[in-house]
Amino acid sequence: MPDAEDAIRAKRKLTNRLIAAHDAERLRPHLASDMLLIVGDGDLISGADAVIAAFAAQFSDSSFIAYERTTESVEIAADGGRAAETGRWVGRWKGGVEMSGSYMAAWREDRGQWRLERELYVTLKS
Repeated sequence: MPDAEDAIRAKRKLTNRLIAAHDAERLRPHLASDMLLIVGDGDLISGADAVIAAFAAQFSDSSFIAYERTTESVEIAADGGRAAETGRWVGRWKGGVEMSGSYMAAWREDRGQWRLERELYVTLKS
């Protein structure tokens, strides 16, 4: 079994692939039901259903290509049940349009699986 940091890094890569494939529903198992997401402009999206709906709406934009998050660090809580991930993100659209910035994510271990419970994205370049 991979250690917690490896598992979280693998989940991040997998969710990047799902976003690039524009497959919103397959993101669901990686989100806690009470997920909170603060997007780059500061808007709050509350709950896994709302996060999935927001991704589906983004994917309906024919110019949207993908968001890619690159993990810089993962810190595991002393009790092993939570983790903090930090990194950089970039969003890409057709025509060379990009937005990017920093992110922080909180992960929670749930019955042997790591799930995203909180994410904060800060847009630094648009």
